[in-house]
Amino acid sequence: MPDRTQTLLRVADVSRQFGGLTALDHVSFDVMAGAICGLIGPNGAGKTTLINIISGLTPVNSGRITFDGAVISGLPAHDIARCGIGRTFQNIRLFGDLSVLENVMVGHHLRQPGAIIETLLRLPRSRRAEQATQAAALGLLRRLRVEHLAAAAAGALSYGDQRRVEMARALALEPRLLLLDEPAAGMIAAETEQLAHLLLELRAAGLTLLVIEHHMDLIMSICDQVVVLNFGRTIAAGTPDQVRHDPRVIEAYLGNEGNEGQ
Repeated sequence: MPDRTQTLLRVADVSRQFGGLTALDHVSFDVMAGAICGLIGPNGAGKTTLINIISGLTPVNSGRITFDGAVISGLPAHDIARCGIGRTFQNIRLFGDLSVLENVMVGHHLRQPGAIIETLLRLPRSRRAEQATQAAALGLLRRLRVEHLAAAAAGALSYGDQRRVEMARALALEPRLLLLDEPAAGMIAAETEQLAHLLLELRAAGLTLLVIEHHMDLIMSICDQVVVLNFGRTIAAGTPDQVRHDPRVIEAYLGNEGNEGQ
């Protein structure tokens, strides 16, 4: 289990410009090991840009990001993934023509690239490795409660089920930190409630999560800490209760929701 008193991810003074547009302006915050950290803010606040920088898809212009004490800003995405950071995307990126099981198995193969070569060469141990990979993928689908869809084409699933499959594929990388970009998007209320239970289960199992989400009830109910961006800047960070009652957050994002229960 992670040491919950230690910082796992540190975003330090990170800035990013696109031409004349400043998407992130000296953003800084820490994510503690074993915590669920919510990343919220209005549309265009820079949330997805920040996730893209952390995962290596977008380079940083200044500042740095450290993961478990090592600097990862500037590393290519595949190296960052191998460091132990997995992610999902705002726009689902499954292989629609592959089965659900095959999509998750791809995640395992990305963690062990040598296994792909062994399979192609039909080396003796490749069959055993493939069976182990399939069993592990089925275990993740069971954990995400979509094992019954293993043989279905991923592109034929409902939006909520595709979200779960994408999360299972990200977990196949065996990350220590999971970045989730709007995981509740497209889900009905019952599915969102199930998602909340799942994310809490993942935290209890030792995983650290950084979650972008517009569903404020979900964020406030599961997160240990919340970071708020507005116009590319950090305007608040703290516990859900502290952030919920911060006047800057109420003005920028929560509106009247921030006054509920006062």
